[in-house]
Amino acid sequence: MPLTVEIVTPDRRAYEGTADGVTLPTSLGSIGILPGHQPITAIIAAGEVLVMLDGKVSRLAIDQGFVRVVSDKVSVVTEAAIDETKIDLKAVETAEARAREAVEAARGQKDIDPVEIAKMEQILRFALVQRLVKGRSSQGMTE
Repeated sequence: MPLTVEIVTPDRRAYEGTADGVTLPTSLGSIGILPGHQPITAIIAAGEVLVMLDGKVSRLAIDQGFVRVVSDKVSVVTEAAIDETKIDLKAVETAEARAREAVEAARGQKDIDPVEIAKMEQILRFALVQRLVKGRSSQGMTE
């Protein structure tokens, strides 16, 4: 029996389908989920998700969040997620450069809201993850 996988962000469902297995980046390292896995709840780190089905691998870049595995259902709630086929490296590089500049400028100011700095750092982190995932897929790497 396959896994049911869903990856949800605050504004959309980034992935929904079945899988033979899933590999996720957690705060303690990468974990693999197969049918029959013990129930778990874990903190997700920004990184690459691999969804395996019928010998094919789908890659997604995700930001930090949570995963819950119960009864062959893998539910991921994350700040951001994108399929590697939809990653536009030019747009990612532009966003990364703007975020890097904004973070550096904000760190020198005393009256800036720490939440704003955290948002800029999140944009920067997710841009780096997208470049990593896109780079691995273009090189034919599987993990």
